Amino acid sequence: MNTLNIAITTPALLFPAISLLLLAYTNRFLTTGQLIRGLSANARDGKVPKASKQIRSLKKRVSLIKQMQIYGVVSLILCTISMFFLFLELNFLGEVLFGLSLISMTLSLFIALVEISISVNAINYELEGIKKFSRSHKKDEKNQNDENHEEDEDKININKENKSS
Repeated sequence: MNTLNIAITTPALLFPAISLLLLAYTNRFLTTGQLIRGLSANARDGKVPKASKQIRSLKKRVSLIKQMQIYGVVSLILCTISMFFLFLELNFLGEVLFGLSLISMTLSLFIALVEISISVNAINYELEGIKKFSRSHKKDEKNQNDENHEEDEDKININKENKSS
């Protein structure tokens, strides 16, 4: 039976990838936190009429980001311990822990896909809201212009009547 022998440098290859992932996850967390703070401030000012869908989405995203970060950190810890066991020449334990590290990193990435999907759906929902607002805004402007035009015509007609009399 062929055995897998990995060098201590193999798990070390994951360090930059895991570190960048954790940085990206932290940025997603901070951005989501800013959105929540902004929504909270608007809610206190009474500027958020229908936010329940946004709140559910943001809660779900925060939960997923937390899971992404946990699995990412677990992956880094397992990778480090794997390197330690490989250093001690306990190859079997080092290889098993490295495999678990890869699984943890993969779980983190799958959760990231779900979170990205929710984020994109939320953005699309916001875009639909902007689209609706833009239509109603344009309609309101058109109605206002029509009313102003009617008022102007009434003034002209009154002036004509006054001149005729």
